[in-house]
Amino acid sequence: MIEVTLDYMLLKRKMTSKELAAEIGITPANLSILKTGKAKGIRFETLDKICQVLDCQPGDILKHTDSE
Repeated sequence: MIEVTLDYMLLKRKMTSKELAAEIGITPANLSILKTGKAKGIRFETLDKICQVLDCQPGDILKHTDSE
């Protein structure tokens, strides 16, 4: 299972979800779906923008865990 740890990076960078959504050009609702793990996928383009804005690597916001 892939876990999204975007909240941690936002706290670390002192940025709100709304600010990140505006920076990467998606709606706050779509960012919320990603943050809560309800998204079925993410475009590489979106992942790239998130990493650019937060100055991080994909592994900083995505984590693999054993399935339940």
